[in-house]
Amino acid sequence: MLKQKIKNLKHFLIAFAAYWYYGRPARKLIVVGVTGTKGKSTTCRFIASVLQAGGYKVGLMSTVEFQIGDKRWLNNKKMTMLGMGQIQKMLTEMVQAGCQYAVVETSSEGILQYRHYGLHYDMAVFTNLGTEHSERHGGFSNLRKDKGKLFATLKKYPHKILNNKKIEKIIAVNLDDDNAPFYLNYWADKKIGYSLQSKINPAVAEISQAEILSSDEMGVHFKVAEQKYHINLVGDFNVYNALAAIAVGKTQNISEDKIMHGLKEITKIEGRMEFINAGQNFKVVVDYAHEPMSLTGLFTALRKITKGKIIAVIGSDGGGRDISKRSKMGEIAGKLCDYLVISDVNCYDEDPMQIAQMLAQGARQSGKNDDNNLFIVVDRFKGIKKAFSLANAGDVVVITAKGTEPYIAVANGEKIIWDDRTVAREILEHYVAPEKN
Repeated sequence: MLKQKIKNLKHFLIAFAAYWYYGRPARKLIVVGVTGTKGKSTTCRFIASVLQAGGYKVGLMSTVEFQIGDKRWLNNKKMTMLGMGQIQKMLTEMVQAGCQYAVVETSSEGILQYRHYGLHYDMAVFTNLGTEHSERHGGFSNLRKDKGKLFATLKKYPHKILNNKKIEKIIAVNLDDDNAPFYLNYWADKKIGYSLQSKINPAVAEISQAEILSSDEMGVHFKVAEQKYHINLVGDFNVYNALAAIAVGKTQNISEDKIMHGLKEITKIEGRMEFINAGQNFKVVVDYAHEPMSLTGLFTALRKITKGKIIAVIGSDGGGRDISKRSKMGEIAGKLCDYLVISDVNCYDEDPMQIAQMLAQGARQSGKNDDNNLFIVVDRFKGIKKAFSLANAGDVVVITAKGTEPYIAVANGEKIIWDDRTVAREILEHYVAPEKN
């Protein structure tokens, strides 16, 4: 306990020093914080795109990517929120580049380590909340409270005056999540909600209520009131991410036409439902889904766009991370997929076979049988290759848990350079596509 307190104090002191060293840059930006369990990175990208369509210059920090104005690059740090003062440095670069907005994916781990210190959020967006990382926080209740620290900062700091205009403090919440009332209890000048299930809350001034019109492998058509929208990303769950961006756009007085344009500009999010095509006669998808909620949404979406089998590569991080979720993940994958290949993700100092067996236990409970429709292949390269070997025309192979992560973390602090997308394409081009076509 004492060791952890000392570590937390160190994180705070670094964040505090960086905030002042770099000249308190967040005071010169409208800062949008996005938190939740799934969809944060996609929501951030949608929000940034809508703001850009509205004529603003935007900075972005997410698990997937960074952006400063017109410059975008992948996040290869394997960290949602950068440490050692790098957030304040990047905010300063945003200010110097003339950005008016900073969209910041805000993780519970980042909050625990005070990486959100000095961000002076003006808008707080809540996507949804699952149990992932609850062990790290000492239980789900503490996890929810820690994420609430983002919302608490709205009241803690005074309103900004930028270009002679007072910046409103705004909360935007997914009303379909059971935890929405908790976050709506925090103070804000304006509270808005979005929903696909006709949820209402008396604390909310405005609601973006959506109805899905069609959903296929070309994207999703939906409407809010009488306004129709289209997103190019697959999966009904992505409508929630788009709704958050619509809600934010409306608070910034961006017109419907520009909001629509901002949403349609997004054709893919790297490592999030990203399709890999190397000429094979089946679909391949790489996705970051690595906990029960996101796996459920992913597999449900894929079932809608394929008439064949769903073959999933699944796995779970080691290092003592969220051990309790492993069996549940295996069970969900077992129920929603036809074939499972369990492989290493980042075992750290844990035995990767032991992690795999925990996942397999849940899969067996759902009815899957070893060496029939359930395979444990710890080596990730061989695991992906095995999954491809099971696929035929019309099937979909989905490779989960890593997305754009740039390496596999193994024992003794060692890292293996890795990218699921690159590896999948390599296997398809050299081993699979020539045989399957």
